[in-house]
Amino acid sequence: METLTFTFIITRLNEALSSAIVIIAFSLFVYMFAYNLRSAIGQAFGILLACMCFTYAGDVALYKVTSIEDAIPWLKFQWIGIAFIPAAYLHFADVLLRTTRAISPRRRFTVVVAYIFGFVLLLLAIQTDYLVQRPFYSPGVTQFRAGPFFWIFTCYFYATLVWGAYKIYRARARCLTSGARKRMTYLAVSFAAPALGVYPYMLIANTPNLLPTAILFIVLFLVNIGIAVMLILMAYSVVFFGAMSPDRVIKHNLIHLLLRGSLVATLVISIIQILPEQNQILGLPRELILATSIVMVIVLSQLFINIIKPAIDSVIFFQDRNEIQWIAELDRRLLTTSDLQRALENILIILCETLRVRTGFIYNLAANQGPRLEAYIGSIDNIEQAIANINVNTLIAEKNGSDHLHFIVQDDFWFVILKNQKRDRSLGLLGIQARAEAYDLTPEEEDTTALLLNHAEQALEDRRLQQQIFTALRSIIPDIKRVQRLSSAISYEGAPNLALLTENSPVNTPDFSKMVKDALSHYWGGPKLTKSPLLNLRVVQEAMSDNDGNQSKALRAVLEQAIEKQRPEGERQLTAAEWLIYNILELKFIQGMRVRDIANRLAMSEADLYRKQRLAIEEVARTLSEMETQNGHDTADDNGSHMESLETKEVDYRRENPKD
Repeated sequence: METLTFTFIITRLNEALSSAIVIIAFSLFVYMFAYNLRSAIGQAFGILLACMCFTYAGDVALYKVTSIEDAIPWLKFQWIGIAFIPAAYLHFADVLLRTTRAISPRRRFTVVVAYIFGFVLLLLAIQTDYLVQRPFYSPGVTQFRAGPFFWIFTCYFYATLVWGAYKIYRARARCLTSGARKRMTYLAVSFAAPALGVYPYMLIANTPNLLPTAILFIVLFLVNIGIAVMLILMAYSVVFFGAMSPDRVIKHNLIHLLLRGSLVATLVISIIQILPEQNQILGLPRELILATSIVMVIVLSQLFINIIKPAIDSVIFFQDRNEIQWIAELDRRLLTTSDLQRALENILIILCETLRVRTGFIYNLAANQGPRLEAYIGSIDNIEQAIANINVNTLIAEKNGSDHLHFIVQDDFWFVILKNQKRDRSLGLLGIQARAEAYDLTPEEEDTTALLLNHAEQALEDRRLQQQIFTALRSIIPDIKRVQRLSSAISYEGAPNLALLTENSPVNTPDFSKMVKDALSHYWGGPKLTKSPLLNLRVVQEAMSDNDGNQSKALRAVLEQAIEKQRPEGERQLTAAEWLIYNILELKFIQGMRVRDIANRLAMSEADLYRKQRLAIEEVARTLSEMETQNGHDTADDNGSHMESLETKEVDYRRENPKD
């Protein structure tokens, strides 16, 4: 009875672990697809993860089958992963070596042959009895029996595993820096994870009665724990290859994916598996208990992760924990345009209710988009008429009322000029409907009004300061991106991204935005276009084949493409805020209209148009930078192919320099 109970428990634990491995492998596969799809290493690792998903998904299904006939489809399903794991190993090892500039056409040809051989193995497994034969059924260890040619697969499997491990070792030996060797070491240690997922199957298929059931389950349990840990370690090393984001962002995204995705999904699956197979539990239907438990697990786990998130971030980013906390606090405190409007609307509501009037507004004089109506309560027609009839000279002369009163009485409205803390700059104008012809606020109303006006001034000034910060950040974003590309490129010797940095690319110069502005100013011809440094962009060189080999036409085509990327979806509107950048670029540079005519069509002042034009050019420069970086990724493998054609023989650096 004790043995039976122990076997049952260890079987359920193995089932839960197999489910967890499927979830982890699938989560990491999705992560690679989302963030590392353009990385050759990410693609190869994604294939390994897909093989793991097929293998362990079959394992999970086999725990639930009750007969050999039901097991056969899932055993064949497993072979989709098992047959291609050796080829995926070779592929992954080859890509790692290529990142260290160890180029070998024969090795790449071997990878292709391995994938073809894997397809042949899959056909043999699902269509014939030569590789595997009719399975045996035993809960938890249901598997095919070995066929007459199974020894061929066994030899092939171990040979590719050893060869792949040697290639990983060689790739690590070719790394010249401690940081690169450290990440290669992580890969070398965790490289066996997918193989360990297949090894128990091979052991059972060859000798199903080699180990007692209890001991076999213990071995499987320990192996599954090791596989889960090594998969995460392997993914942690792979995600840094070719990534343009800072290491901090990569770590944050990966860890929170595992917590909010893999961990929560594993808890849900565990609840489903642990719950007894009974129609009623505690007098209630099992479905009700199951649904309630799942909802509770999802809600409580998300709440728990949010609570411990600061502690997790402080551990992950221990050296930068103070800056991370400050950034998080800044994110919570920033005022967006909508936040400002809601805050000002609330101030107007309280003020109007206090003074018992129906209409009020706040006109923002310090907005980046120019003076505009920021918030209002009541009739918009009355407000627009009041703004049109304002006597500005009177407002300036009376300086927020006389005799230390807050409001300036003018027509049917009371006005107050909102100032900054130093009282040397006007931020906005607040107006409310006059409740009487004469100024008649009581002392209590004066105190409340003073407090509300102070809040409005603080909100407008904070927003103005934030806009200045955002403008400064926009100007340094290209430099930040260059630093991020640099940190990505130097992670491994010879990484493809290095080409974008070592070459004299205009993208990497501080005057890149000015180059873009000059080229746009001579969009239809002129020396600033025909002699522009932007002609050296890789994306422009690639566009020459579609523009009759003419560099100027190619640059114009690339600029047009960058401008079109600013175009929002839907029907074009001249006065809509989201269309502003595209309209300025299209009217100014493509149509060549004069500044005055553009300002009239877009209903804005010429001074404001010049400010927006600078922002529009910066957006084009940012887009060109992204296009150039994307082009660099696309051509990295082509450059590797040219190098492979040279059939160069690599001499190991460490053999020549043993002292290093």
